[in-house]
Amino acid sequence: MGQLQPQKNVYAVIDLGSNSFHMLIAKSIAGGLQTIGRVKRKVRLAAGLDENNVLSTEAMQRGWECLALFAERLQDIPKKNITIVATATLRLATNADVFKQKAEQILGHKINVISGELEAKTIYKGVAHTSACSGKQLVIDIGGASTEVVIGQGFDALHYKSLHMGCVTFLERYFKDQKLSNENFAAAIKAARDVVAEIVDEYKATGWQIASGASGTVQAIQEIMVAQNQDELLTLDKLLAIKEQSVQFDTIADLELAGLSEERRLVFVSGLAILIALFESLDIKQMGLARGALREGVLYSMVPELHNHDIRKRTVDGLMNRYHVDQKQACRVAQLAEQLAKSVMGQWQSIDDNAIALLRTVAKLHEIGLLIEYKLYHKHTAYIIENTDMPGFSQSEHKLITAVANEHRADLVKNSFAHLGCHQVLAECLTRVVRIAVILSMRRQDDVLPAIDLSVNENTLTLTFDGDWLKYHPLMASELQLESKLQAKVGWKLIVK
Repeated sequence: MGQLQPQKNVYAVIDLGSNSFHMLIAKSIAGGLQTIGRVKRKVRLAAGLDENNVLSTEAMQRGWECLALFAERLQDIPKKNITIVATATLRLATNADVFKQKAEQILGHKINVISGELEAKTIYKGVAHTSACSGKQLVIDIGGASTEVVIGQGFDALHYKSLHMGCVTFLERYFKDQKLSNENFAAAIKAARDVVAEIVDEYKATGWQIASGASGTVQAIQEIMVAQNQDELLTLDKLLAIKEQSVQFDTIADLELAGLSEERRLVFVSGLAILIALFESLDIKQMGLARGALREGVLYSMVPELHNHDIRKRTVDGLMNRYHVDQKQACRVAQLAEQLAKSVMGQWQSIDDNAIALLRTVAKLHEIGLLIEYKLYHKHTAYIIENTDMPGFSQSEHKLITAVANEHRADLVKNSFAHLGCHQVLAECLTRVVRIAVILSMRRQDDVLPAIDLSVNENTLTLTFDGDWLKYHPLMASELQLESKLQAKVGWKLIVK
């Protein structure tokens, strides 16, 4: 049997972090990246650093054993498609070369120990390629031995700093006795505030529109909040409430919070203390979870065809290609939906430029479920969207697109948007518009419609056709009459003239 050929369009990134080692494997497909493998192992390398920054043999051994597992998966990937980066612990360790030499033998690849500044910029690139912030964005990544704090705009990091504090080093320093006391928390928060002090003036003066957390700590807090029926945005009050819940337990071993995973528990409180200090020092009002970080930043740097700055377009085009969407029909529905939405934009306060961009996204993707079957294709579309990564769209936008796609045709369900909270009204408006656009485009041809006008008066939509056009198109007329009845069932009024 001949040797297997490496797959040219498969890429791997290994990140030797201070808490965990990660391997991300992705395939470049349809103008986007598809994750085809993730391996993560808790190595807690930083825990092996002594006061002189000498890395213990035990910690190195844990790292080498993990890399032996990773090496097995790398043999099928072209060497030029593999990048291995190491961060804070191997920057700090005086005997890092000992670890590195053996690690490179095991992997058969060179390891790049990157500077804190490069790490911060690469983390920002990973977030920028997977988020949709149009203004300035504050990005925080709490690692095992360092914390990166970046303010960027678009794809450029404007201010970036790697701070000497992390969830593993702070665990060793301030929670060494494993006690969950107010005193331990206070000491850790004060120490973190002292470290952050050097960047406070510069960062506050620059300012930002959105704050995102790219670390396991932020994800763990979000999972706890969801388990406690709160929304996913982090605020200082919520962090302090979780700290209060934590000190009800005597030790870290006893710590049991709904939503907190076993593998995160050990370094959770030290990460929480650092995050509280960052919120207090930088006066952060709220923070969401970033979708990408260091590994994604390295990955996007490796794949030349992904250096396209319109992330949303790349995401939507990739989905349309992957599910063989009729591109002409998708654009036809999108243009018509946009035209209708713009005609009611002044009356419906919730419709702005971003809302129209989301409407176009739903319209372009509404038929991806046809690849499965016709009858319930809107349900299949919503399922596919819900379970697909959508770089360029925030978590709440992703949920809104899913919900509108789910209701874009057939029977409507009352209160189906209640779970969207403050975005409920917008979802209703977009759904009413996209449903009309889909019906009006049913002939799948250009230039078959007369001049049409959509107007709104409070909750009543009026769709007006030029002349006697509807009289000579009885199928369209009956479809719109049925739509009027379906909308009436959920309390929406549609008049067709």
